[in-house]
Amino acid sequence: MALGEFAFIAERLRPLAAGTPGALELRDDAALLEPPAGAELVLTKDAMVAGVHFLPEDPPGDVAKKLLRVNLSDLAAMGAAPLGYLLALVRSRETTDAWLADFCQGLAEDQAEFAIGLLGGDTVATPGPLTLSLTAIGQLPKGAALLRSGARPGDDVWVSGTLGDAALGLKVLQGELDVTAAARAYLTGRYRLPQPRLALGQALRDIAHAAIDVSDGLLADLGHILETSGVGAELRAAALPLSAAARDLPGAREAALAGGDDYELLFTAPPEGRAEIEALSRQLDLPLTRIGDIHAGAGLRVLDETGREIRVSNTGWQHF
Repeated sequence: MALGEFAFIAERLRPLAAGTPGALELRDDAALLEPPAGAELVLTKDAMVAGVHFLPEDPPGDVAKKLLRVNLSDLAAMGAAPLGYLLALVRSRETTDAWLADFCQGLAEDQAEFAIGLLGGDTVATPGPLTLSLTAIGQLPKGAALLRSGARPGDDVWVSGTLGDAALGLKVLQGELDVTAAARAYLTGRYRLPQPRLALGQALRDIAHAAIDVSDGLLADLGHILETSGVGAELRAAALPLSAAARDLPGAREAALAGGDDYELLFTAPPEGRAEIEALSRQLDLPLTRIGDIHAGAGLRVLDETGREIRVSNTGWQHF
């Protein structure tokens, strides 16, 4: 027999709230949250729909982790540390108790890894597809948030990690790309389990002028910074960081430019910060690559090795 709503909350969700300040053991209609003195709260929400944001065969634990991590990535992009999260679980008729048990186990594992706990939420049923929505709450010192609007002419454009892996991993899962077993494991892992760059985001608060995470694609997300900051930029295609698994695959550069779902941090910083950023890269054991420049004016140009502009037709994911 399937667990009813309140039994599901008691058996599956209440353990996720154990020890989370303000969660009240999920026995009340809302949580209580008091930020530390001198801190601001940062709130972000992302939703995932079965068949749109994850595949039916994706392991439920991985789905849970991705749901949490894409929200943590938004906190990282603003330089925040996680405090807690709210979960809305819209259960379809096909969603089994076993699937939900594995989903909650995935949340528990990531809660331990990222020092965050469940504060509350809602559970309902739907005749449509399984839908998951998560609101993450973080904190940072007042006035320290990294915003999209801070980029300045003369800034360097940097990105963490490697680009294009997740988009290529999705193609592998969809049977559109044939790769070695090792490459398959790496690329699909990058698609299913992004790594929120929380430590990097917090370290960049006193270094970077603007930041965003790469969720919709490099060109699209840099475009958000440029529009909000009122500046333009040039990117060097040859400088885009590609993983060993992606480097020689067809469409790797296009995936790096427009693929999305990598959840790396894209940020701008003044040239005098280069040494500090390079030291931070070594400290975090995380590649940080300078890929372009911010300039006055408007527009985004992608240049090849000779300095000629590359025409790009696909500029990233649009939700509708």
